[in-house]
Amino acid sequence: MTQLQQPPKWRTLLILGRTSNVPTVWSNCLVGWLMGGIAGMDVLIWLCLGATLLYVGGMYLNDAFDAGFDRRFRQERPIPAGHIAEKTVWLLGWVAMGLGFLCIGWGGNVSISIGLMLVVSILIYDAVHKHFPFSPVIMAACRFFLILAAFDASGNPWQGFALWTAFAMAAYIVGLTYVAKRESTGGVIAFWPCLFIAAPIGLSFLLNNGRFFWMGMLVSLILFAWIIWCLQFVFRSRNIQVFKTVSGLLAGIALVDMVSIVGMDPLWMGVMGILFLTALF
Repeated sequence: MTQLQQPPKWRTLLILGRTSNVPTVWSNCLVGWLMGGIAGMDVLIWLCLGATLLYVGGMYLNDAFDAGFDRRFRQERPIPAGHIAEKTVWLLGWVAMGLGFLCIGWGGNVSISIGLMLVVSILIYDAVHKHFPFSPVIMAACRFFLILAAFDASGNPWQGFALWTAFAMAAYIVGLTYVAKRESTGGVIAFWPCLFIAAPIGLSFLLNNGRFFWMGMLVSLILFAWIIWCLQFVFRSRNIQVFKTVSGLLAGIALVDMVSIVGMDPLWMGVMGILFLTALF
């Protein structure tokens, strides 16, 4: 019998870290940084580096926590497939989480309290998401605290629009994660949890008024059209394709962030568009 060829180690590490979603982590950092008043490009770089390490480390620990489940139900994942040792994944995950926390605190000027809430929410999600029916809320907390951490880096007093932006993102993630859970657990996808995905469109009415109203409506229309396009694969297709819906909605995180910065320098909106395309392709 011919032995299956092992994939390159770098590919295994990229798969474990779900690195295709990293551009959406950067877009979250960017939107919080912009709303905080642009604390300096060096701060943004440290934020993006730290958040990337936290995200990748969290994904590594996600697989480490899920190793038992994956050995029974998802044997194609790197650990049960034998592509990498479980203890190695644990080590890499904890190291990345520690370095990420140092980066956002030391270089990104994020307060210890906000940084810890971000780290704790990631770890709680990793540990319980397979056992806790409301785990989408915990995943939403990760993105919520990431945006607040990026805003906190400015050192400016808290503003209502930052909290509303973080809540809108959290609602979007709740709906997205609900759909994503069905990829591994199966079952019928109810429509009402998907309504959370449309929450950022309501944010546009709240934040974008006056001369920014119509630009906000245009960006919201683009986001709405993208959401409908993604959801068709689970509600209108005879052959339900949860992966296509989830991957599209994940890339759409950058579009949600774009809604939040309407009225700022168009250059940054262009950057959000590039991050969307990067995550998509």
